[in-house]
Amino acid sequence: MRHLKKKLNEWTSQVIDLPPDVTLDLPRMTMIGNQILMIENHRGLLHFSSEHLKLAIHNGVLELQGSEFIIRAISTAEISIEGRIDELKYLMNGNR
Repeated sequence: MRHLKKKLNEWTSQVIDLPPDVTLDLPRMTMIGNQILMIENHRGLLHFSSEHLKLAIHNGVLELQGSEFIIRAISTAEISIEGRIDELKYLMNGNR
């Protein structure tokens, strides 16, 4: 049933020309250099320190490594991080 729902959402996205992040519940990330990262459609903050951040996303985890991280803004759906981002990992399901 999940597979059918996913296929229906993909088809709907293509037919009515909506971006996949809207219909498929995917995160939208905007990165400016290696200094600023804005993420929309996250599922919650799992861990935060000045050098490491983990965010829950649909079907996985987004992990950042770097230094001098600060959270500029956070809401239930959006987060804005500043600092030096050295590594960004998009870990799906079992790869946490």
